[in-house]
Amino acid sequence: MAFELKQNLKLSQQLIMTPQLQQAIKLLQLSRLELVETINQEMEENPLLEEASAEEWNGEESSAEVDGELSLLENAEVKQPEKMEELTGEGDGREEFDWNNYLEDYGPMGVTYGRRDAEAPVWDNVIAENPSLSNHLMWQIKLSSLNDEESRVGAQIIGNLDQNGYLCATVEEIASLENVSVQMVEFVLKKIQEFDPPGIAARDLQECLLIQARIAGVGKNSIVEVIIKNYIKDLELKNYANIARKLKVPLREVEEAVLLISNMDPKPGSAYSEERAQAIIPDVYVVKTGDEYKIIVNDDGLPRLRISNFYREIMAGVGSQGPEQENGKKYIRDKVQAATWLIKSIQQRQKTIYKISESIVKYQKDFFDKGINHLKPLVLRDIATDVEMHESTVSRVVNNKYMHTARGIFELKYFFGSSLQGASGETVASKSVKEAIKKIISQENHKKPHSDCEIVELLKANGIDIARRTVAKYREIMGILPSSKRKKYF
Repeated sequence: MAFELKQNLKLSQQLIMTPQLQQAIKLLQLSRLELVETINQEMEENPLLEEASAEEWNGEESSAEVDGELSLLENAEVKQPEKMEELTGEGDGREEFDWNNYLEDYGPMGVTYGRRDAEAPVWDNVIAENPSLSNHLMWQIKLSSLNDEESRVGAQIIGNLDQNGYLCATVEEIASLENVSVQMVEFVLKKIQEFDPPGIAARDLQECLLIQARIAGVGKNSIVEVIIKNYIKDLELKNYANIARKLKVPLREVEEAVLLISNMDPKPGSAYSEERAQAIIPDVYVVKTGDEYKIIVNDDGLPRLRISNFYREIMAGVGSQGPEQENGKKYIRDKVQAATWLIKSIQQRQKTIYKISESIVKYQKDFFDKGINHLKPLVLRDIATDVEMHESTVSRVVNNKYMHTARGIFELKYFFGSSLQGASGETVASKSVKEAIKKIISQENHKKPHSDCEIVELLKANGIDIARRTVAKYREIMGILPSSKRKKYF
C-alpha cells in the first residue's frame, strides 16, 4: 500500500471568541465593586478614556456617538488644521487649568497643609481603627510584670492563637521555638489566660469555660466547675436530669449552674475578628408604581466614561508621514478602539441586567406582592427562554448582583430554587418550605420542641407534603439543632 500527500480545501463553520467578546463576558460576571475596579484600571492604562463630570454627562449617550469615535480617527486627514473644529466638535477639547494654584499647592516643597483658606477634614468621615486580638493582648503584656524573656514567650503564644482565641500550638512546641523550659511557658500561659477577654489562650472549650468560671468568682470545686470538668457531654445534650442524679443535687441547682455557663463565651477571640460587615450596594432597584413594578438599574458610583477629544485633536494635527507619526497614529487608533469596546460592553452589561431583572420580577410578582410564602420555583432555563439568551449568560448576570426591593435586598440568585410537590399537586419553592420550617420552630414550646415527624405533620396541614428526611436536611442547612438540643428547661 502506497502513501501520498494530498491537499484538500474544506469549508467549515467555527465559533471563535474575539477579544471584544471575551471582554464583554468578563464584565458581565463582575460584581459592582469589581466593575468599578476594572474601569479605574482601564482608565489608568488607556489615556484616551476619561471620566465626565455630572454636569457634562447627559446620561443618554447614543451608540452612534460611540461608534463614530473610531471612524473619525480613521478618516482624519493629516495637514488639515482648518478641519480641526469639525473633528473636535464644540471647543478645542482642552480644559482651563490654574497653574498658579497648582504651583502654590504642589510646588517643589510638596503639598502644603498650612493654607488658611483650606477646609479642615471632616472627622465624621474618618474610620476608627479597631484593635486586633494580637494588638490588644500585646498591649496588656506591656502593662504586665513579665520580663523581656517572658514577654518574648508571651508574644509567641499570642502569635499561635486562632481567630476564636484558642491556642493552636502545644506548650512543648513553644518551649522548643523559644529555647526555654516548659515550666516557663506554662507560667506565661497562665498569665495570658488572666488577660481580657476572659477565656483567651485556652487549649480547648473545657479550659476556656473553666477560665471564665474562675474569673467570674465561682468557687473551686463548685457545681459549675464540676459540670464543666466532668459532664460537658451531658451539658451539650441538655441532659440536666442525668447530671443532677449523678451529682445527687436538686435539679434546680443544676439549672442555675447551667444558666451561668450558658452566659459564657465559647469563642472569646471572635469579638476582635478582623472580618467586617460590608455594605451591599444594589445593582437594581425595584419600585412599585400602581400595580406594576419598575426596574431601575443603579448607575450611581460607576465612572461615566467618554473618549477624550484632546487626543482626536492630536491625531488630526499630525503633520508628516514619518515612522514616528505612523506609530503614534496606530497607538491612538488602538486605544480608541479599546475604549470604544469598553464603553459598549458596559452599556450592554447594564441592558442585560435590566432585561433579566425585569423577567425575574415578572415571574416572581407574587413574592413582591405577598411575601416569601408565595415564592415560585424558578430555574435559569425559564429566564433564559423569556429573554432569549443562553443559560450561561443568565448565570453570569445573577452571580454577585443584588436587587433592592420593598422587602429587603436580595441576591438575584435568591429568586432561583428547586421545587417540591405540594399536597394539592402544585409545586412549592424550596425556600418557601425552609421559611415555613423556620416559622414553626420559632413558635414552638422551648420546653417541648417539635420533632422532625411533628414538623412534617404541621407542614402537611399547611398543604406541604414532604418526607421527614427532607425536613432534617433543610433544618441542617439552616443550622437549626435537632429537638433534643433545642430543649430548654428554664
